[in-house]
Amino acid sequence: MTAGVLQPPVSRRVLNLGDLMTQTAGRLPDLTAFVRGEKSWTWVEQNARVDAFAHALNAAGIEKGDRVLIQARNSNQMFEALFACFKAGAVAVPVNFRLAPPEVAYIAGHSGARAIVHDDVFAEHSARALETMPECCLHVVIGENAGGEPAHNTRAFEDLVAAHHGKMFHSARVSYDDACWFFFTSGTTGHPKAAVLTHGQMSFVVTNHLADLMPGTTHADASLVVAPLSHGAGIHQLSQVARGARTVLLPGEGLDPDAAFRLIEEHKVSNMFTVPTILKRLAESAAADAYDHSSLRHVIYAGAPMYRSDQQMILSRLGKCIVQYFGLGEVTGNITVLPAYEHDVDDDIQTCGPSCGYARTAMDVRIFDMDGNPCSRDEQGEICVAGPAVFAGYYDNDEANDQAFRDGFFRTGDLGFLDDAGYLTITGRASDMYISGGTNIYPRQIEEVILTHPAVAEVAVLGLPDAEWGEAGVAVLVLRPGAELEPEALSAWLGGKIARYKLPKQVFIWDELPKSAYGKVPKRLIREKLLGG
Repeated sequence: MTAGVLQPPVSRRVLNLGDLMTQTAGRLPDLTAFVRGEKSWTWVEQNARVDAFAHALNAAGIEKGDRVLIQARNSNQMFEALFACFKAGAVAVPVNFRLAPPEVAYIAGHSGARAIVHDDVFAEHSARALETMPECCLHVVIGENAGGEPAHNTRAFEDLVAAHHGKMFHSARVSYDDACWFFFTSGTTGHPKAAVLTHGQMSFVVTNHLADLMPGTTHADASLVVAPLSHGAGIHQLSQVARGARTVLLPGEGLDPDAAFRLIEEHKVSNMFTVPTILKRLAESAAADAYDHSSLRHVIYAGAPMYRSDQQMILSRLGKCIVQYFGLGEVTGNITVLPAYEHDVDDDIQTCGPSCGYARTAMDVRIFDMDGNPCSRDEQGEICVAGPAVFAGYYDNDEANDQAFRDGFFRTGDLGFLDDAGYLTITGRASDMYISGGTNIYPRQIEEVILTHPAVAEVAVLGLPDAEWGEAGVAVLVLRPGAELEPEALSAWLGGKIARYKLPKQVFIWDELPKSAYGKVPKRLIREKLLGG
């Protein structure tokens, strides 16, 4: 080694992410790890099941770096399959169970998956996926109906666990940059892309989640799962495993507010991950008044901006327990945080206004213009981020990688500005902006104002082609139950609240807004419906 020069280590070996469960099972063997309906498993029991399934993967020929497609509803088996992939050194490819068969088939083929694990109700999905998996060596079915074609080595999940139960599994050796998870984007335009998450990156994410989102989490805590474990909720639960906090599933597939609040009271749930649409439904439900939810300390919402009016309603219903973070799958959520103590119903107390918080620990958040020049404070530009939570890039997609990174920063595609204190305010998606009469218009500000109308529950504003203006703004509303509102009345009500050139030229009232499989409102679906596509 040259004197005075620091050389990189020979190996960047890191903890295998699956050993988060191994460690917790050793430390807290008899505490409850997972609850699903009337059944529960201790840490030592769940870790043994994970080890057994990891052995089954190896026995079938799954090696380090091989991809395993997982299409399953929330269950202990789905969670166990995830950890078994980590321990085996394989790459988990969880798929949102609400996707259609062709979408699942695309993900299976694009990822190059060599094994598939799925619920028995997804036979059509698996059949389509297997057509794109010529090197499939294992087909695992969760549930009672584990039949299938022998050529695909079809086995029942529980049979594989039973066959290898009692065998300790020694986790694969991994380095910082070894992939552990293909996190597929929601695919709002074109095909979804596979963001490559690594063992080293995810170890940082788990630590950062515990530090910034749920400080003080221990084995005495419990976490309720109200979103698919295939994406953000799954990453959230990794943090629970690291600290030995109990994971509790809802009894059914859909959101049942009464069941959710019953479980919160029963298990003294302290944290959960959700998205604004789900959190809003929970807070508005009568169940929020029927059960004790005083144990809630960190109700984390992310995935889409929350309007200030909804924020105030939720605070008034649940108290100061909500935590906001801004992040994308590519950054595994780690961009900003607005902790519970900075939320308040009173605008004079919540002085950061509509901000989504400040930079997460060890993350670098900056604003650049479209040419890559730094923006000044309070100047709108593209939100960009660098740091150890940023993914390793998109799998097999050089073009997307070239577009996503500039000067070492990941370009989020979201617009916003930083104030003098470093708080970030999101002003919209670059792709949502429309140009009317030569003027750039950003829908989020207009939506914020419309949502203050007492009759409006949801709104989406977007631009549509217009012969005179190039593009013209359109507002699509969903009204609150029992409310009435004429489109002309809304236009009159908006007068004086926003500039005239920002006023929507047309207002539509629908029974509901279309939602993606991830609970978001893709404006492309609204645009297609309005244009008759």
